[in-house]
Amino acid sequence: MARTGQPSRERVATLGRTLAILDALADGGELGTNELARRVGTAPSTVSRQLGSLTAARLVEHVPGTGRYRLGIRVVELATTVLARLDVRTVARPHLEALVAALDETATLSLPGEPDAVTVDFVRSGRYVQGATRLGRPSIAHATAAGKVMLAFTGRRPAPPLARYTERTIVDEQSLERELERVRRRGYAEAFEERERDLNAVSAPVFGSGGDLAAVVSVHGPARRFDRAAAKLALPLLLEHAAAITRGLGGPATRELSSPGAN
Repeated sequence: MARTGQPSRERVATLGRTLAILDALADGGELGTNELARRVGTAPSTVSRQLGSLTAARLVEHVPGTGRYRLGIRVVELATTVLARLDVRTVARPHLEALVAALDETATLSLPGEPDAVTVDFVRSGRYVQGATRLGRPSIAHATAAGKVMLAFTGRRPAPPLARYTERTIVDEQSLERELERVRRRGYAEAFEERERDLNAVSAPVFGSGGDLAAVVSVHGPARRFDRAAAKLALPLLLEHAAAITRGLGGPATRELSSPGAN
């Protein structure tokens, strides 16, 4: 007997065959009873009975013109319900906490906005930077790591002229394009005192189920402590957690990225 609150370790054979039928239809599109039986590895009569139950439940549809079967609209309804509850903040929160626990720097979650990315959640370290952690705070598109990720993976561009915030802010449009190409190629962005003096950050993209940019995860710290060497050390963990959030949202597998620090 299973422990209270834990799923049973026993398996129901009929349910296993039902799931195998659904998997086969997902992979093969419209299939007939005999072809489904071959793929599932059971008798056509057994598959036919299960198809009857699945059709009644609207998980499978019978196509009168061909006599074949395909996945039903109920599958879409169920998938939509699952996707609706996968709020990016809920999925990302444990990863923000893990980043802070490992790096002892502040981690933030931003969503693409117009014209800038906007902070929607954060976890402060014990040494957090006050200005960088505020809900609703815009990450200036051309002057922050999160903003650069947004521009690089959405195709958006800030309206010229580009405002200068520090002597390190990129204000030349061609220079910004070259920077965004590096962000796309490497899969992350850096900003060293580009929006504020004594504030550095690295950011990585999070993709949703449709493959579009869903969010940006960042790690922030003061320049005197979170310098280029510290940022480089933080990058593998940042990329790992950004990829994990992407998987949690049903997003695509993260493409292979160049090593941190590569040009």
